[in-house]
Amino acid sequence: MSHVFPRHTKVQPPVAVAGEGCYLIDSTGKRYFDGSGGAAVSCLGHGDPEIIAAVQEQAGKLAFAHTGFFTSEPAEALADKLAALAPGNLDRVYLVSGGSEATEAAIKLARQYHVERGETQRRHVIARKQSYHGNTLGALAAGGNAWRREQFAPLLVDFSHISPCYEYVLRRDDESACDYGQRAAQELEDEILRLGEDSVIAFMAEPVVGATSGAVPAVEGYFERIREICDRYGVLLILDEVMCGMGRTGHLFACNHDGVVPDILCIAKGLGAGYQPIGAMLCTAEIYSTIENGSGFFQHGHTYLGHPVAAAAGLAVLTAIEERNLVGRVRAKGDALDAALREAFGQHPNVGDIRGRGLFRGIELVSDRETKTPFDPSHRLAATIKKAAFAEGLVCYPMSGTRDGRVGDHILLAPPFIIEDAQIDEVVGKLTRAIAQSLPKGSTGRRQRPG
Repeated sequence: MSHVFPRHTKVQPPVAVAGEGCYLIDSTGKRYFDGSGGAAVSCLGHGDPEIIAAVQEQAGKLAFAHTGFFTSEPAEALADKLAALAPGNLDRVYLVSGGSEATEAAIKLARQYHVERGETQRRHVIARKQSYHGNTLGALAAGGNAWRREQFAPLLVDFSHISPCYEYVLRRDDESACDYGQRAAQELEDEILRLGEDSVIAFMAEPVVGATSGAVPAVEGYFERIREICDRYGVLLILDEVMCGMGRTGHLFACNHDGVVPDILCIAKGLGAGYQPIGAMLCTAEIYSTIENGSGFFQHGHTYLGHPVAAAAGLAVLTAIEERNLVGRVRAKGDALDAALREAFGQHPNVGDIRGRGLFRGIELVSDRETKTPFDPSHRLAATIKKAAFAEGLVCYPMSGTRDGRVGDHILLAPPFIIEDAQIDEVVGKLTRAIAQSLPKGSTGRRQRPG
């Protein structure tokens, strides 16, 4: 009997014993293509000798030094590299152990920044519906994933949530993508004015929405307008790139595609590539100097901040991404994956949308393409596809509740950056069979040419 507290007590998962490139191997010898990188984590694949060597070397020199007393060489080197590569004036790096810690730190830093400037009346944070920012109580409150929030709602701080930029569902037939984006962004200004134009701390969003909605990018111009609104009202812009950052979308930082620079940016997952748990919060020089010239103390912290072995892994991963030109590879292989998905599913009667950037792709499933009607939640379609794909030897990331936390199903793909063309065919073939096995009997969504 296992004494591990699993994610689901009624499911006994296989035991993973090895990883090799894009594959995970269980104790029976079965191989699984890691088509989602776990949760968009394993960007370099499994068993990378350079990253393993960096971890081993650092563990042999210094495993841990508490940041209440010391800094460390790998932490300093990783922060220097991130600051050099980051867009705009993002200049300071706060190293944490994962995405939830990064977003939690961002929310608290945003509030303290305004307090130290004497604007203690700023107390509201605005985020978006159908978003996800982590599972600590603060990060969960910021997120707009209704299903994840529901049972913990009495414990959550009251955050405001505006509509997501979700073109497939929310753009009207009579408006262009640009006009839709401006209308969606206007909700932020309207909410700021409703709450009080000097009462909002920050606006938090994912540049490409990950697990909750399935690789949903904003339309062109949306984030530019968001940036303008934030600047007008002194609201900090926090971008959560925990899932979509570190090269995943074909840019080292996902916000580069949108041509905007946030005040605070959060990364994790791909930063450690699964070799160590690590995340980071980056902030502008102006925010840092406000704290530095004020109290001098960020009233926050965790035991494993700046962990030397984790920082060494992060530095090795970032160096590998840069020196192996993996961001360029992500763009090329992302285009190939997109083309393969459209070839296989572009005319599928139950595939409503194929979307994403780079090696971050989503497929939204519908019962009727013409009306974009989702399947009834009772079908548990996402869970059924996940199980069928796993049986085929494919790890992918299907989720339900795509539309509003209750209805809608999508599949998220986020394979390692080292994926080859033949493996793209493998992924699409296995996914095709899994979807065919999982669709409810009698599904007859109407065919139409994809937009």
